[in-house]
Amino acid sequence: MSNEAPILLRNPVKEKLSRGEPVYSMTVRLVRTIDIASIAYTAGFDTVYIDLEHSSFSLQDAGQICLACNHLGVTPLVRVPGLDPSLIARVMDSGAMGIVVPGVQSADEARAAVRAVKHAPLGERSLAGAAPQLHYRTLPADQVVRELDQASLVVAMIENQAGLDAAEDIAAVDGVDIILVGANDLSVELGVAGQVDHPKVHEAYLRIIKACQAHGKTVGIGGMGGRPDLIRQYLELGAGYVSTGNDISFLGAAAAQKRQQFA
Repeated sequence: MSNEAPILLRNPVKEKLSRGEPVYSMTVRLVRTIDIASIAYTAGFDTVYIDLEHSSFSLQDAGQICLACNHLGVTPLVRVPGLDPSLIARVMDSGAMGIVVPGVQSADEARAAVRAVKHAPLGERSLAGAAPQLHYRTLPADQVVRELDQASLVVAMIENQAGLDAAEDIAAVDGVDIILVGANDLSVELGVAGQVDHPKVHEAYLRIIKACQAHGKTVGIGGMGGRPDLIRQYLELGAGYVSTGNDISFLGAAAAQKRQQFA
């Protein structure tokens, strides 16, 4: 009989993916207050990712949204601008349940992301003590490490030819959970900028799906929020994570639609 304490920290996204259910994400680039967590919850999103790559968000902004999401059962991820382990550690210590790493080009880069998110033996992250994800409970250090590491997600984005060429190796990295295909940037790299329905993009998706299926990883669909038909197609082919779009595009589309009602 195990003497380990029962798991206190749950990651709803991990649980849904383990059951073979798709998860839907909203990117946060505009709204810097915790209200966005409640909006995501009410709208039915499983997860948000807060974009530190393409926004002027501060770490404090991101941390506050992460805390609010965790209380609502919406899994908060943060897209970091790169592989700086000190920044990744601070993001995780602020309440994130995982990171999204843009432009991963090799298995070595994927392993670096895992090392920054996970504690030993899988990673090298420093133990910060009482964690916001655990509502600042005072727990034994071994339990804190176990709880945080089993719940955290590492999402590697493939957005360029180098990443596509290394897809099989990236998918094989222990600790990577999701490979998110950034269709917009990838289409540029493939010489078909913006044509997310181009056969070259489709072939890239098929290659990444095959690699992920071989290694038990989830495929993420990115850059196709305006093409629900393609999203459905890739879900049927085995993808499981959908990045639907960001708060800027959602607000702009709703505002334009409302204005047209009075044209």
